[in-house]
Amino acid sequence: MEQCIINPSRGRGEPCLPPFGILAVNPSDTGHLQALAGRFRLQRHFLFHSRLYAGPDLFIAGPAVGAPMAVICLEKLIALGARSILVHGWCGSLVPELAATDILVPTVGLPEEGTSPHYDERPRPGPDPGLAEELWAWLEKPARPCHRGPIWTTDAPFRETREKVEQYARDGIMAVDMEYTALCTVAGFRSIRLAAAMLVSDELWRVPWKPVYGHKRFRALSGQLLELLVGFIRESGARGQVTGTR
Repeated sequence: MEQCIINPSRGRGEPCLPPFGILAVNPSDTGHLQALAGRFRLQRHFLFHSRLYAGPDLFIAGPAVGAPMAVICLEKLIALGARSILVHGWCGSLVPELAATDILVPTVGLPEEGTSPHYDERPRPGPDPGLAEELWAWLEKPARPCHRGPIWTTDAPFRETREKVEQYARDGIMAVDMEYTALCTVAGFRSIRLAAAMLVSDELWRVPWKPVYGHKRFRALSGQLLELLVGFIRESGARGQVTGTR
């Protein structure tokens, strides 16, 4: 392996994290993170321009918008002890069967971000298969539409053209986000488990484009999804399934 000048590490006074937690990438979920931290008595710690709340059995971190910032936060979480991470995010739908406020558990991703090539040139990075399968089974239980499928990750949301949306939809890609492929690539590089659950925030396949992320109901659903992920982690902890790596 190449020698890097700067390596992620745990500094003096920084916490040792429990092995399983959540990285929530959207700033609009900051209030939900604070509320969960209060409910589970998690202590706040420094995490760059993000936030980190940790207790003995769970940590929650975020926000971290875009591949570069998300990867910086992920690297630090791994250095502090994280071994299994659920990504909580939003995504735009490219296909009619994936409606606004549905949940997507992404499978492989198409990387159009600039961070993952610094770790691995894999053309279609994906999640830890076992963790993604467990998460899918957990999220199917509530009465909420839940889907699985490929996703496209971009650094340039204002360059999502109609032509790209239609072409990628024809190729079987269901959604678009800004962090997923980079996070999967780093998780594979560092040999930790990672999977994601995303709430559909807008429908790019529609003409005109239909966003719902500003609606109160959508924000409430995003908080509910975070609570579902916490429930999954706590249930996994009760079964003793929180420390596995790739």
